[in-house]
Amino acid sequence: MAPEIEKVKVLIIGSGPAGYTAAIYAARAGMNPVLYTGGQPGGQLTITTDVENYPGYPDGIMGPEMMEDFRKQAERFGTKVRYGLVTKVDFNVQPHQVIVDDQVEIHADTVIISTGASAKWLGIESEERLNGKGVSACAVCDGFFFKGQDVAIVGAGDTACEEASYLANICNKVYMIVRRDEMRASQIMQKRVMNNPKIEILWNTETEEILGEEEVIGARVKNNVTREVRELKVSGFFVAIGHQPNTDIFKEFINMDESGYIKTIPGSTKTNIEGVFACGDAQDHIYRQAVTAAGTGCMAALDAERYLASKE
Repeated sequence: MAPEIEKVKVLIIGSGPAGYTAAIYAARAGMNPVLYTGGQPGGQLTITTDVENYPGYPDGIMGPEMMEDFRKQAERFGTKVRYGLVTKVDFNVQPHQVIVDDQVEIHADTVIISTGASAKWLGIESEERLNGKGVSACAVCDGFFFKGQDVAIVGAGDTACEEASYLANICNKVYMIVRRDEMRASQIMQKRVMNNPKIEILWNTETEEILGEEEVIGARVKNNVTREVRELKVSGFFVAIGHQPNTDIFKEFINMDESGYIKTIPGSTKTNIEGVFACGDAQDHIYRQAVTAAGTGCMAALDAERYLASKE
């Protein structure tokens, strides 16, 4: 039996700050948006404990609680929030066709992509167990909690160098764990960390385990040339080996950069496909903050509204 087809004006794929903000604006504009949460309802913030850098929360807020607030606000204005994963799209037809969970077919006049990105992890058990208890993939989000303490960061690209420099401003000491005898980062970024007295670079080094039961108390690292093992006394452990945008499903239709981030027309959220807009971390590999994601979510809803008005 063929799936029942549902027609919608605005379909939002993904439910982080970008998706929910797009939903709030689209719903208030009377566009009756339908939002599918994806596999991680609330996005990356649901695995973040304290959010202290989002305006309007003077005492900070827990990530999951904040996303719950976003969802309630979107629903209050009439957004239909549904749990489900988009499994197939066809953006070559108008209206755009989207299949959810291989069974629901939706025909959407406009689609807002807010599928976010996922941090890449080292893949060790202790990293998963201590995630949010001293292990973090965002120094800008969580560095503040380690003010005046010793921390470690893994990575060798521009982001890792940037985050190491950021941490050095607020922490006592930063160990930078680099797997090879060189970095991928640009020369200027390398110079910055090498010249910073608070940053100690551990070359040819890999993490064997993050130490601690309830919270991070250290890290065991091994030099992959000399085989020497040492324990670093740190209370924070940051992983900066990159992010993977959750955009694979759109590759056939949407223009992306070599890492898979969606390309939008500068100053807008428009993609190369008419009526398809992208916001949040799926298209932003530079800032990657909740507040910037929310900002682009607002832009996407306004862009969709203008697009629909131009078609009427």
